[in-house]
Amino acid sequence: MNYKLIAIKIGSVFTSSSTGKEIDRIGNGVFGFERDSFPMESITSSRAKLIYEWIMTLAKVSMDNESRDKLLIKFCKELATTDETEKEVVKILSENGLSYNLVNKDEIQTFYNRDFHPEVVKHCREFFIQGNYFHAVFEATKAYNYAIKDKSKSQRDGSSLMMDVLDAKNGVLKITKCSTESEVNTQNGIKFLSSGLMQAIRNPTAHEPKITWPVNKQDCLDILSFVSYLFRQLDKAVYVNMTPEI
Repeated sequence: MNYKLIAIKIGSVFTSSSTGKEIDRIGNGVFGFERDSFPMESITSSRAKLIYEWIMTLAKVSMDNESRDKLLIKFCKELATTDETEKEVVKILSENGLSYNLVNKDEIQTFYNRDFHPEVVKHCREFFIQGNYFHAVFEATKAYNYAIKDKSKSQRDGSSLMMDVLDAKNGVLKITKCSTESEVNTQNGIKFLSSGLMQAIRNPTAHEPKITWPVNKQDCLDILSFVSYLFRQLDKAVYVNMTPEI
């Protein structure tokens, strides 16, 4: 493991985003040992120097490799205060010898704790773990749209697809028997929720640049949970041929 290279690269991420006191506070809290001095003339940022010294001190402390790697990951991730800086940290650690599953342990656990529908897991897992929340959301909505089209045998798309095939009166996909007022309300409610998903989430992610329509981690998790709910309703749907017999 090239700790020197990791220390330099991690330090370069935080040359202006963390104070020296904050870096030392995190280092003392995570490691439980004193930071040693490691002169490095090529590092001009005082913040980057502190990070370099903390990581190099960790590298020389006697402990097993797995424990050292866990402390390194914890220290680096606690320095990250935004989704973007955390993504940079994860990329540096993953590309420089640390186990993918160990580096992404928190993200993997967070993702699976939500118990998403299998289709959401299949289409979105890697995007979420990589911190690519925009595309995780986009793929989830595309997958739901495709599943509705496939099950309904319709050529429509997006909001108009949902309003057509999930309609309580004339739709071909019946989630309820639509024989009581409550069943009709439930059926039409899923129709409007599905249409809203297309209008509010899928269409912007399909047409807006990622930079102008940002999706953070919490929003991503909430949207994926919503899509999972709709997928589970779709699992219950029965295809009913509404074409009149001749």
